[in-house]
Amino acid sequence: MEATAEGALSTKVKELIAFGIAISVRCDGCIAHHSQAVVKAGATRAEVAEMIGVAILMGGGPASVYGAEALRAYDEAASAAPGG
Repeated sequence: MEATAEGALSTKVKELIAFGIAISVRCDGCIAHHSQAVVKAGATRAEVAEMIGVAILMGGGPASVYGAEALRAYDEAASAAPGG
């Protein structure tokens, strides 16, 4: 899948993100798929356990609303950083 292809983030990181989202939105089919995908991507049990902690902390979050705000905040912080 193009969204999980290697890029600025590794496939493993992208799959860990997807797996965390699957957990927080309580999607059984997604959990089944991404549990396999993170193994294939080389994620360790420790990495998955840590990601699960974050998924539990966030509970899914309203990503559609705050995603754009987070990107805007990142852009502002990056431009204010030395060399930005």
